[in-house]
Amino acid sequence: MRILFVEDDRQLSEVVAEQLKKEGYIIDCCYDGEEALGYALNDTYCYDVVLLDRMLPIVDGLTILKAMRQKHIPTPVIILTGLGALEDKIDGLDCGADDYLVKPFHVRELLARIRALTRRPAEIVNKEILTAYDLTLDREHRRLTCKDHSVILTQKESDLITVFMEMPDKTHSRSELIWRVWGENTEIENGNVDNYIHFLRKRFRELKCKTTIKTIYGAGFCLGELQ
Repeated sequence: MRILFVEDDRQLSEVVAEQLKKEGYIIDCCYDGEEALGYALNDTYCYDVVLLDRMLPIVDGLTILKAMRQKHIPTPVIILTGLGALEDKIDGLDCGADDYLVKPFHVRELLARIRALTRRPAEIVNKEILTAYDLTLDREHRRLTCKDHSVILTQKESDLITVFMEMPDKTHSRSELIWRVWGENTEIENGNVDNYIHFLRKRFRELKCKTTIKTIYGAGFCLGELQ
């Protein structure tokens, strides 16, 4: 699981990041808002959680949070801040934060909040018909169509392409795809994801469509057009 940790206090950042790494998390640290904005808005990094300080140099934390939500980036965000007044908490949550933790905090509490957020199922868009690029998916009948061609998908193929078509410009990690399609308690391995990606690419060739699933090395997969 990959976390973006945005904190301008380098000593605090190093201490917390070290504890998170011991728990098995991959951590990217930023120390000012401008740098953090570049990381947070770049879908190729595919973060599972963002830990975000409010008071940052150059660009403040709430501006970063608003920019993420305006770009429809659904990554859970925990605000970490010394601003603990009720109005401050309300402002943070209204801007799109999923949780709000006031400094000083215990790392064990932070870890518990991260676990709680990542246990939540991703929001499912309640649409029976999805469109992306030159593809249309009828979820009820598992029918994938491109122009005059259509194929009937298996249930897992349909579930997998649904994840891509709900957010066609997002890069999805293997771990995210496993969680979204098979659930958090599955024993499915990364290789199974690759197999289903292969199956979907074969379906695309049958449809003679211009859409494919691109491999973003080190990050995951995303929908895109054939070059």
